[in-house]
Amino acid sequence: MNDNITSLQTNFSDFQENIVKFMEKDNSSAAARARKALLEMGKLTRTLRKQIQERKKELKSQPKAA
Repeated sequence: MNDNITSLQTNFSDFQENIVKFMEKDNSSAAARARKALLEMGKLTRTLRKQIQERKKELKSQPKAA
């Protein structure tokens, strides 16, 4: 899960960098890179949601310590 979180943070940084280049400098290549980063972030968020849900189920199934 930590690898996915790190990848998400990296993709978000890439997105921020490229969207600024596109918005301020009209760099169309940066727009494509920003969209690609958003697409990858979407994939990572779906994966992370599944991992979080699985972990939550694991915690529920474990007996609580007294």
